[in-house]
Amino acid sequence: MSNTLPLLNGRITLDRALNDDDNMLAQIGYPRQRQEFFSYLSAHKAEIEAIVSFHLRAKKCRVSDVQTWLSGSYNVCIPVYISPPSNVRSVLVRIPLPYKVGEAKSPGNVDEKLRCEVASYLWIQENCPDISIPYLFGFGFPNGQTFTAPEQTPLFARLMWHTRRTLLSWLRFPTPCQYISRRYQDTLNTGYIIIGRVSQGKMLSNTWEAFRHDKTRRSNLFHGLARIILSLNKSPLAAIGSLTLNNQGFITLTNRPLTLQLQSLENEGVPTAISRSSTYSTVEPYLLDLLSCHDNRISFQPNSIHDQDDGQQQMAALTAMRAVLHHFSPRNSRYGPFVFTLTDLHQSNIFVDDDWHITSLIDLEWACSLPIQLQCPPYWLSGRAIDEMEPGEHLETFHQLVLEYLEAFEQEERGMVGEALYQAPIMRKCWETGSFWYFHAINSPKGLCRVFTEHIQRLFCPQHCEMRIFDQVMAPYWGVGAAQVIERKIEEEERYKDRLREVFGTEVILTKA
Repeated sequence: MSNTLPLLNGRITLDRALNDDDNMLAQIGYPRQRQEFFSYLSAHKAEIEAIVSFHLRAKKCRVSDVQTWLSGSYNVCIPVYISPPSNVRSVLVRIPLPYKVGEAKSPGNVDEKLRCEVASYLWIQENCPDISIPYLFGFGFPNGQTFTAPEQTPLFARLMWHTRRTLLSWLRFPTPCQYISRRYQDTLNTGYIIIGRVSQGKMLSNTWEAFRHDKTRRSNLFHGLARIILSLNKSPLAAIGSLTLNNQGFITLTNRPLTLQLQSLENEGVPTAISRSSTYSTVEPYLLDLLSCHDNRISFQPNSIHDQDDGQQQMAALTAMRAVLHHFSPRNSRYGPFVFTLTDLHQSNIFVDDDWHITSLIDLEWACSLPIQLQCPPYWLSGRAIDEMEPGEHLETFHQLVLEYLEAFEQEERGMVGEALYQAPIMRKCWETGSFWYFHAINSPKGLCRVFTEHIQRLFCPQHCEMRIFDQVMAPYWGVGAAQVIERKIEEEERYKDRLREVFGTEVILTKA
């Protein structure tokens, strides 16, 4: 153990760290940052209890021990227990992890994430009441602004709120959200969301490996997912972006399409060049901006290129991705439709009963308004990462699962609209034309190169997948001076590795001491 260093999950040796595609200098720093942040929250338990008491009008509540806190990849959920006479026995206070969402390098990312996540809760509550999500008791932003569910507020505040909403509606003005803005002296300064616990079902991830080959359970899951997506798509949106809640309590589609990938890149010092106010009225500029994020990863991540062949391969893939964009994003879909899309809908965010009927969705972060063609079958049905499905047995198995999923989707859409299907054919066409792989590649900073080689390049010229000459010819067209960039990045990686060895040596000595 003395020759390894801790990560957020497990430990890592120096050899593995040196060969990992991630920026391990950043990864190694997360455990210390988590400890510091949790210590800060633990020292402010009284403030957390006061916040819950304020939002739920509870006389007394208690923050659970740190050991019971639910720490995810980008948030921590703190259980808070409420004493009688409150009818609510416990809630979760969900707080973003600033050291994972880029707050230090891009101040305001925590506020942005919270406002978009809250807006997603409110939008689903209003537009898709058939979708089960945790109850939202209240929320607060880092600037101290708070909102509370109407039923948890004093009668006079409710009357004023209701009167204002009614008058605005009569005058045909936009109405604010169904939560009441209130004054509260918040000294926690982290921002938070207070949600109820899911009372029915368990995480799909708990039983996924045991039962994912059970066709009956899969069918129940696929039909449930289809109903959710069809419900979300009933209310098209005006642009590509993310919903956000402004200071006046209005939900607006004025935030950039905030995904996990954007804030993860920014967290490691890779600029995305997509400003928070950026929305898109057409598809191609959005996809091109995502490809530019990959360019920036090459330029700014210290270990993005390992050697000349690796650099040429990455640059050639990005150049070709731009060249074939028109094949996967035809002109007739340039202007939408754009629909509310849950980009982080994986097994741990889906609760199911024993037969895999969906009982609830959790973690609505990273939801965006995206082109409908980006709503692809979940890649995790394969049981593998998106860049680990090489042609062969695993890909054929995934192909059969996708067909099974598409059949369930068609059945659910047919039950809603009859034979005039619209969404299912789009999803099927995206799979048949290879758009599935293109859209997943463009959203995978580490996986793009391999997904391109294994699945996209083969559509156009399979022989080029095995020919180094393709990379050597295409790479220079990534940008003027591409060869010099590769040389500079190889030198930069050597300095990165020296720094990594230094960190390992220092930490190991401290551990032994």
